[in-house]
Amino acid sequence: MSQHRPTTASRQTIAALAVPPRIESLGPLGGRYVHALRLIALHERVGRDPVPELAVKLGGVEIAAKALMLAQVIAASWPENICVSRFCCRLLSHDEATIGAFVDAAGRGDRVGFEAAITGLIRADRAPRLWEAALALAAAELRAR
Repeated sequence: MSQHRPTTASRQTIAALAVPPRIESLGPLGGRYVHALRLIALHERVGRDPVPELAVKLGGVEIAAKALMLAQVIAASWPENICVSRFCCRLLSHDEATIGAFVDAAGRGDRVGFEAAITGLIRADRAPRLWEAALALAAAELRAR
């Protein structure tokens, strides 16, 4: 009986999946949001309101409020608890990589890219609310510039 031996391409794909992406792989909006998400998670753990610190870090109360709103929509839409890395870590969890990708897509107004980032992860009926919240964050970021 012969055993299945993975091809070189299969081994390379598996090896690539084992290496977590770096935050630098995201665009500026996605990277800023991942940092905001980590800060929100940290404040949630200690039972504090994240908005004051988010407002300072992100440059305004409106952006902070939209970031928090998006985090709440993500939490309600995600199939399980969101995994975030430590605040100082340059490596992304798989959840952070996905979230950063769809936030970047929303910032570009790229609905196809947004859908590609969440396909197979988020139920289709939850996508519009996620899209609207990501667009609201992107709009707040643009107004602040």
